[in-house]
Amino acid sequence: MSVFTGWRAALRIARRDAMRAKGRSALVVAMIALPVLGVTAADIAYRSVDSTEAEKLTARMGSADALFSDPGLGPLQQMPDGNMYDAAGKEAPDGEAPPVDMSTAFPEGARAISILSVPASVTTAYGLTDADITEVRTSDRMARGKIDLVEGAFPHGTDEMAATEPFLKSSGLHIGSRTTVNGAGRTYTITGVVEEPDDLKAKQLYADPGAVIAPWQAAADRDRKVLPPNTGSTEWLVEGSGTAGIGWGDVLAANKAGALVVSRQVVLDPPPDSEIPMARTITDYTPREPVEVSTAAVTVVAMTVLEIVLLAGPAFAVGARRSRRQLGLVGTCGGDRRHIRAVVLSGGLVLGGIGAVTGVAAGLLLTVAFRPLIEDWAGQRFGSLLLKPTELLVIAVLGLVTGLLAALAPAIVAARQSVLESLTGRRGVRRSSRVLPAIGSGALALGVAVAAYGGTTGNSTLVSGGSVVAELGLLACIPVIVGLLGRLGRRLPLSPRMALRDAARNRGRTAPAVAAVMAAVAGSVAIATYMSSSLAESDHDYTPMLSKGTMVLSAVDTEAAERLPLARAAVERNIAVTGGHADFSRLWAGSDCSVYYEDESRCGSLELVKPTGKGHTCPLNTKGAKELAARLSAEEHRAMMRSPACMDEYLSSGSFSSETNNIVVGDAALLHTYAKLDDPAAAAALRAGTPVLLNRAYAKNGEVTLKAVHTYNAKDTRNRKLHPGPARKTTNRLKVYVADAEYAATPGIRMIMPQRTAERLGLHTARSGTVYAVPGPPTDAGTQSVSAAIEQAGGGIWLQTENGPGDREDVILLILTLFAGVVTLGAAAITTGLAKADAEADLTTLSAVGAPPRVRRSLSGFQCVVVALTGVLLGTAAGLVPAVALRLVDQRKALQAMRIEPMESAFTPIVLPWATIGLLALAVPLLAGVLAAVFTRSRLTLARRAG
Repeated sequence: MSVFTGWRAALRIARRDAMRAKGRSALVVAMIALPVLGVTAADIAYRSVDSTEAEKLTARMGSADALFSDPGLGPLQQMPDGNMYDAAGKEAPDGEAPPVDMSTAFPEGARAISILSVPASVTTAYGLTDADITEVRTSDRMARGKIDLVEGAFPHGTDEMAATEPFLKSSGLHIGSRTTVNGAGRTYTITGVVEEPDDLKAKQLYADPGAVIAPWQAAADRDRKVLPPNTGSTEWLVEGSGTAGIGWGDVLAANKAGALVVSRQVVLDPPPDSEIPMARTITDYTPREPVEVSTAAVTVVAMTVLEIVLLAGPAFAVGARRSRRQLGLVGTCGGDRRHIRAVVLSGGLVLGGIGAVTGVAAGLLLTVAFRPLIEDWAGQRFGSLLLKPTELLVIAVLGLVTGLLAALAPAIVAARQSVLESLTGRRGVRRSSRVLPAIGSGALALGVAVAAYGGTTGNSTLVSGGSVVAELGLLACIPVIVGLLGRLGRRLPLSPRMALRDAARNRGRTAPAVAAVMAAVAGSVAIATYMSSSLAESDHDYTPMLSKGTMVLSAVDTEAAERLPLARAAVERNIAVTGGHADFSRLWAGSDCSVYYEDESRCGSLELVKPTGKGHTCPLNTKGAKELAARLSAEEHRAMMRSPACMDEYLSSGSFSSETNNIVVGDAALLHTYAKLDDPAAAAALRAGTPVLLNRAYAKNGEVTLKAVHTYNAKDTRNRKLHPGPARKTTNRLKVYVADAEYAATPGIRMIMPQRTAERLGLHTARSGTVYAVPGPPTDAGTQSVSAAIEQAGGGIWLQTENGPGDREDVILLILTLFAGVVTLGAAAITTGLAKADAEADLTTLSAVGAPPRVRRSLSGFQCVVVALTGVLLGTAAGLVPAVALRLVDQRKALQAMRIEPMESAFTPIVLPWATIGLLALAVPLLAGVLAAVFTRSRLTLARRAG
């Protein structure tokens, strides 16, 4: 019998066996198809989102042939893609070149439309908000692809606008709503919803040219109180005459006129270097290289294949065991071991092929079905649904090979069985290997040691290699660990005791499932741990502008400060605040520099003197800092950076005034609301006229030194009359209440001075703003309502909020947790199903001896819990190895940077994602057990003994 004839017979047997065992076959197909589906969907989405050069040009210039702009250089030279350009000639012109008359730069017969943007304040359904308004004829065909209509109609005329969906959502407006542009003083009707295909999250308004900027400028010319529009530079979308487009010759002609041109035709088909004048003068220009496949991507694919093999392998093993009589008959008919292996491997080929084709087809259909959601998540539209047949074929082949690999180990085991054992149904007795656990233990110890060494030496390659070796070593130890589980059930009730012993007896199906769970959980825990640690590091390094949970109203001048009561009423009416408010005043000496800023030498100054010496001077920002930094550990450096002496070097200033001394005038309410200092002694000190110092580095023996130069400007006639003569210098030693060291981290305030103390020192004060305590950042509706009320009252007051360090990336952590959870549930369900299929005789005996029906349900539930919990715990331990080692690499890099720049943070914490670990270790195994118990039939139909 030829090789091909043998394989044809094996494939027929495998196909018929798959049709007979439909449940097990569907399980294997699903396990192979699901990852293929995910990889296919990810490949199509990535290729579709990763726009081609032509699609990027369309997003930038719409359907036009070219985009013209004036960089202000006069005659210039450029590269074909327009990313690099310079003034023509050896020397750039002195000063700014005159504006280019674009009509002379456009090719003959070309048609053009202009694009010009301006930031503005516009009214909303809630009040007032800031937005960018772009003047462009959106209805022109050249704008298609750059600005597309979603709903309604394009604006036509000078009293209409179109808006993007994000703007409408944040402003509460809709088609038909009217909005007024402050400055222009004109009201516009929103006629349509548009979008920028390459930026779906943009908050934009669009109007026809001349609808906003021209009337705004006219209003500014008539009234000096109206600020003129702060427009950007104008761009032009240009369409060439006929079908020739804009060629390289047209670009060179436009360059001579001073215009920079990005031409679709030139970018897609660039001229040779010999025709590019700029190419002769530069040697370091290189086009962007395609991104190579990363090691991380290869690792992810390899781990995915490993998990499928681990999950699907037991199914093939059970299938081979259930078909052992059939395989024995193959042996009695003259088949040898290779034929038996071929039968089992053919099962992998058949089911792998079905799973691969199903996965690719389902991935394509799901991508098409969920395309809008993917585009919204990516923030841009697909240029087209890009399918690369070669890549899809590779993905399908990967699924096929995965099925073959999953059947490889069961095929080898089945081929080793004797014909007699196969025909009689005896399983044979094989002792567990003692070599494999020993090798695994050694590999585990070696891998952990290598990863730790790589972390301490900063070698990421050693970390990756050591982590893989450690995980493989732990995989080799899983059969022994599973075998030990049976000993834990001696004192447990019937169902958990049987589940543990069944797992221990049938390690061939339990160990791979546990290994698959471990691999999935290890990857998720490793990434989640690294991300949680990185987030904690970024939180530590973040410098806030305001104290957490506060919001500040600040007046720009004394006149605006008179409108603070109206602003406070608006805040309390539209924004959720907790408790009362605290007013504060700014403090200065001599003439107010915020008023007489044009001549700073003729206004006063105020300085809070910082003493020198230990506890006052930051040792990381003085002579010998590098030598000191070289001796510090990361934790010692962190403690020094958080000390009052050093904290003052990098904390922000100017949140409450333009003065750098960070002294404000306030009372006990400011201490409580903003500084969060609830100390009766501090409040009593303020009432008694004693300043409260929040940064103790400025105090020496309970006193601070305050130097003032009382200079009065000649234009400050009122104060100049009261203080004639030359500038007066004063130095005052003040007794202060010194707060604890932790309050040195209070942003924007170094010392709070009572009003009467400022008056006693001859200093000037003016009401400046109000602080509120808030439960969180205000909503868009709230801030827009307050902004409208402030503007209506006369403006000059701005609202500051503290939004924290930014995005928390909790979505990624949630996705990782869900991924590990789904794999855990799947592995547990597969193992439970295989255990049921493999142990029908045991379950029949159990029912025959009178076991209650609920025992069958509870047994399935505990079998699921055993697999899920064991895999999660081992995976958590395995995942911590690379995460901790990589954080050690980061710490080494941070320490090296800190020793070069001692004020750089070297804090690299290791933070465990307890929420993720808790969900995986508790919720997922419990859910797996409950689901298994619910979906298991409690009654069993007893089979009649044949013969």
